[in-house]
Amino acid sequence: MDSPQQAGDAKSLNRLAFSATVHCLTGCSIGEVLGMVLGTAFGLGNGSTVMLSVFLAFLFGYLLTMLPLLRAGVGLQTALGLAFASDTASITIMELVDNGLMLGIPGAMNAGLGDLLFWGSLVLSLVIAGAAAFPVVRWLIARGRGHAVVHSYHRREAGTHDHHH
Repeated sequence: MDSPQQAGDAKSLNRLAFSATVHCLTGCSIGEVLGMVLGTAFGLGNGSTVMLSVFLAFLFGYLLTMLPLLRAGVGLQTALGLAFASDTASITIMELVDNGLMLGIPGAMNAGLGDLLFWGSLVLSLVIAGAAAFPVVRWLIARGRGHAVVHSYHRREAGTHDHHH
């Protein structure tokens, strides 16, 4: 039997993991959508479009993690390191699932930007990608890694940085 404390911890862990996953998925989605839109608009092939989407997804994913850290007074190098440590696994999973589905849904990559199939496929693949990344994000946080490290910086006041080695 779980004690009420453990149940509460699990609930708050789920909430934190969900929030971190959504946060990461937001960055991924911005990059992914932008990449798919640009690739489609410029008539790039599937491979180039996927590469552009993946690059932009990592860029925006890291950026969204870094901005609050930089605002909290964390140095650029530290913020970059934290973003890299916390987001690499979740962005990688999201991108593999998302692009795999976009390539796997018949016609999704060839659909135009005015096409419901394009947007429906993209939204569906991003939702499934987020669901796939959630357990990994939760596992990392439970072990005090990933977003847990970033989260500890969010809670601190700027100027009171203790360095972990």
